[in-house]
Amino acid sequence: MNHRIEFKATGGPEQLVLVDAPLPEPGPGEVRVRHTAIGVNYIDVYQRSGAYPVTLPAPLGFEAAGVVEALGSGATGLALGQRVATMDGPTGSYAEARNHPAARLVPLPDSISDEEAAALIFKGLTTHMLVRRVWTPVPGAWVLVHAAAGGVGLILTRWLAAEGVNLIGVVSTPDKAATVKAEGAKAVLVVPRGGSYGELAAEVRRLTDGKGVRISYDSVGKDTFEASLDSLAPFGLLASFGRASGALPLVDVAELGRRGGLALQRPSVFPHVADPAELQAAARELFAAHAAGKVRATIHARFPLSEAAQAHALLESRATQGALLLIP
Repeated sequence: MNHRIEFKATGGPEQLVLVDAPLPEPGPGEVRVRHTAIGVNYIDVYQRSGAYPVTLPAPLGFEAAGVVEALGSGATGLALGQRVATMDGPTGSYAEARNHPAARLVPLPDSISDEEAAALIFKGLTTHMLVRRVWTPVPGAWVLVHAAAGGVGLILTRWLAAEGVNLIGVVSTPDKAATVKAEGAKAVLVVPRGGSYGELAAEVRRLTDGKGVRISYDSVGKDTFEASLDSLAPFGLLASFGRASGALPLVDVAELGRRGGLALQRPSVFPHVADPAELQAAARELFAAHAAGKVRATIHARFPLSEAAQAHALLESRATQGALLLIP
């Protein structure tokens, strides 16, 4: 017997239900993975809520760690009992087991546990994209990280700090501020949930002697968009990689020029690792960074798979620090 979480209609967390999901034998090039830990990500919320449309009824989830249980024909490079992780589609990681393309599975080294891998593989590779493809860290440069205590935010903060960047984190509570400071942030600004970001850019400029930041990493979206732009130094970059507060406003490209020759990018982890060789290379660097202490897996809470709705409600409350896991 196999169970998974799916939803038949978009809406709130209550749409998530546990259903029987019998698995056939793995097809050509596929592997059956028995999951041991499953990561919860905001993209799962976007799909469940309808912000990112999917065909219904739909399974959910991209991120998981587990053990190879069966090999389909032509599935090479993996062995029965091997520990692996996955971070991309097709969706369906909210399950006890699933069949997945062998080429999209990442072998796990002994230096990382299954739970750490499930907390890191999607969010960590997103961070890898942000620090290796979107903007290369420059020691001494000032950067801004919104939602710095979130799943990606904590990983990004620690990685950038390890590479000598002066980081300003933005969080919603003093407790989160202490956590982000401990991960290496030079300064942390607290904007309570529902509060105004109207003074944020002025505080950023005060901290940077009026210069602004080289890049704003913004996973919040609508609420922080103007503050992110206003915090940038001339020719700075706004990397908008999430929309937790809602969709971004329409952008007048000429306005970016008037604000100082700014750039706006909407990066996505999926093209970053679309090539299997690039996926494996990025994962190896992520695991090496973890082994060296440049990143770590911060797990806020664990839920049984059947309580995925509760995990989504907690994630949307923006009260978490680090990752949420589902345990089959």
